[in-house]
Amino acid sequence: MNKALDSAVEKAKKDTATPMASAVLTDGSLIEMVCRPEENRTLLCIFTEGQVRYETSLLVNNIRFAPYSPRNNLLLNEVVLLPSEATDYESEQALVEEIRAFIHKYVDVSPLFEQIASYYVLFSWVHDAFNELPYLRIRGDTGSGKTRCLLTVGSLCYKPIFASGASTVSPLFRILDAFRGTMIIDECDFRFSDEKAEIVKILNNGNARGFPVLRSESVGGKEYSPRAYTVFGPKLVATRGYFEDRALESRCLTEEVGGRRLREDIPLNLTSAYKQEARDLRNKLLMFRFRNFGRCQVDPSLVDRSIEPRLSQIFVPLLSVIGDSQARETLRQVAREYHRELVADRGMDVEAKVLEILRELRDSPYDGALSIKEIRDRFAARYEEDFERKITPHWIGFIIRRKLQLRTERRHGNYVIAPTEGDKLVRLFEKYGIDTPTVDLGDSGDSTPELEKIAAA
Repeated sequence: MNKALDSAVEKAKKDTATPMASAVLTDGSLIEMVCRPEENRTLLCIFTEGQVRYETSLLVNNIRFAPYSPRNNLLLNEVVLLPSEATDYESEQALVEEIRAFIHKYVDVSPLFEQIASYYVLFSWVHDAFNELPYLRIRGDTGSGKTRCLLTVGSLCYKPIFASGASTVSPLFRILDAFRGTMIIDECDFRFSDEKAEIVKILNNGNARGFPVLRSESVGGKEYSPRAYTVFGPKLVATRGYFEDRALESRCLTEEVGGRRLREDIPLNLTSAYKQEARDLRNKLLMFRFRNFGRCQVDPSLVDRSIEPRLSQIFVPLLSVIGDSQARETLRQVAREYHRELVADRGMDVEAKVLEILRELRDSPYDGALSIKEIRDRFAARYEEDFERKITPHWIGFIIRRKLQLRTERRHGNYVIAPTEGDKLVRLFEKYGIDTPTVDLGDSGDSTPELEKIAAA
């Protein structure tokens, strides 16, 4: 009788409680929801002062919280995957090796990406201790194994949210905001341009903390009120090609798949044993989160000044959770290679072509000013056949002022690049991979001697 009464009391508490998926309390306690489908039960797993306990509900600042119902459609249909409990593991390195072995068993990717994906899984469980993060991206044609890679790696990540389970993009904002987990998305699942635009909006806002997506919500069916949805968190994305947005492209750690014959030991079908293996690893990763979240922070010594600040910004948090020095150096080499690819890609842009003309004019014995007209004449002579549009001084001036952010001045009836832009010009040469000899910037460092000579002309 007492058991039935206790059960009724607990049910009443849960029915009047606010649903919670996870939380970090001010005293350092961590709360994570766990799901036990075989028991038709969800619980709150609380980690406080090194101890783990489970509760059906929890009172925090006079507000009662409870886990989402085990009958929630997202849990029943495995759109969101959770651990069932927090279990111990041998060591961090042993855990990484278990993750890597699981990925190797079910997915055919390069050894380097196996290593990167293993540490990304680990990072996802403590990602909210950082303010920036990278994305993991798989690129390849249909039938190349992208979906298998998403399923396998994604099933180990922190509260994975499989976006393919949503018929439209609209629910994703609410699910991400409610669960604050790892979004797993195949770009091919969203075919309409409007939906893809919404996905890009999530990706553009989701790699740095403090940039929620604003959406208008109906209030009582009469008026619309803007609401902010938090979309910050790890993302696993599969695409056929490149993102048009170069900034978004630079946030992705990418693996090309489909370039070789599938390994013969890769199982063609995923069984219940696969699901159990994934859940066992999530259970260990939950304990990893409990033990390491409070110790995670950016290590400033890992900042690489030889690569672009944006790349360094997204790589440093991931590097900060890697304890193995050899693995850390491998990932730093990957970051440097990404930097070289970005510079090479920029070298194909119109801006790079204009900079090549600027370098030639600056380094040649040409005795005039770096005028927009002269830059246009040389650009047209070399590249006119490559462009359908007419190459005018106005268009070249737009590229110089708006795209390259170089200041111009009017001198003797012509527009020229201001002599104070010497430092900026040298940095642009480096950014776009335009080879240039070392230039003496003079005592002030405001301009090159060449530009000072031109300004005096």
